[in-house]
Amino acid sequence: MRRCAIFLTTLIVINTIFLPTVKAESNDLPSIRSEAAIIMEADSEQILYEKNADSLMYPASLTKIMTSIYAIENGDLNDIVTISNNASARNVEGTTVFLEEGEKVRLETLIKGFLINSGNDAGVAIAEYLSGSEEQFAQDINKYLKKVVGVENTHLKNPHGLFDPEHVTTAEDLAKITNYAIENETFAEIFGTKELEWNGKAWDTTIITHHKILKGEIPYEHITGGKNGFVHESGYTLATTAENEDLSLIVITLKSNDRNGIYDDTINLLNYGFDHYETSYIAEDTSFNLEGDQYITPEKLAYTHLLNNEVEKQVTSNGELDIVNNDEKVIQSFKLNKIEAKEDKSTNLSHNENKKSQDEVQLNDIPLGQILVVTILILMVIGAVYRKVK
Repeated sequence: MRRCAIFLTTLIVINTIFLPTVKAESNDLPSIRSEAAIIMEADSEQILYEKNADSLMYPASLTKIMTSIYAIENGDLNDIVTISNNASARNVEGTTVFLEEGEKVRLETLIKGFLINSGNDAGVAIAEYLSGSEEQFAQDINKYLKKVVGVENTHLKNPHGLFDPEHVTTAEDLAKITNYAIENETFAEIFGTKELEWNGKAWDTTIITHHKILKGEIPYEHITGGKNGFVHESGYTLATTAENEDLSLIVITLKSNDRNGIYDDTINLLNYGFDHYETSYIAEDTSFNLEGDQYITPEKLAYTHLLNNEVEKQVTSNGELDIVNNDEKVIQSFKLNKIEAKEDKSTNLSHNENKKSQDEVQLNDIPLGQILVVTILILMVIGAVYRKVK
């Protein structure tokens, strides 16, 4: 009995030591204090983590992400904007770049001061340049966000994010908007700028991003861009992009009561994404077959999955490619293009030649004697008819 107990104990110890450790997604979820948060992989657009991601929240200065991409796509960056009295720093609340009435500034410069230094006065100037007024700008950008970017739960009342009870968005919408924006090279460059020389009429300085991780105040590798925000009603908000050789991540954290806690949450979310996931790709025009039908990928496709987790590619009867993980869960689906079978002209030609050959064979098979008899009978009938008529 004692030998049996020793044997069992030894077996358990060996199994404990040598069994592979599998990271369980549910057991390794990050602990965060922000009220809402999301991790999105940019290439695959898959959500890797979410907390209250569809709850309506106040974005504060993360609004500037939306205004900036709208201005880049709908304005001329070389246009000169004349600052109105309404857009001057003395008439705008919050952070400014000290614009003065009558000052003339290139649109691109305004966007940089707006996104890097969070200048609310630059936001008012941009809105007036694009739409004539802040009120009309709100209507215009809301249409743009729905029809062009494709988000449904965002409604803006101003260009900068100062509090308005109707000025709302969600973590998921912000991730989608940020992902859309960083595809634009001009936006991505400004979004990732740490500091910039600012030569304004009333302010000659070096503006520095307020995002503590981006500017290196809080060290973290792989950061490519970011924007922070704060008003009392929204708490601290943060948008961050980061990438390594396996992933391109977007992290949104909303409504934290702790100025530094918002950064702790972001780092925890980034670590979770980088430690657990990787993105794989399927080349354009890759071929798949299902019951004799051929399908191809219409473009380069991306899907994100757990590290060291094998996936299966399955073509469905409606022409979709499902990416299925080890738990038989579909983690991503793509619409494939079906290749229609082309008619084989050589086969048709061969068929026609065979038919012609068969006709010739049938004609050749008629005996010569029968042909002569039929010919004579036809001539006799023709002759009889001719004599009768005559």
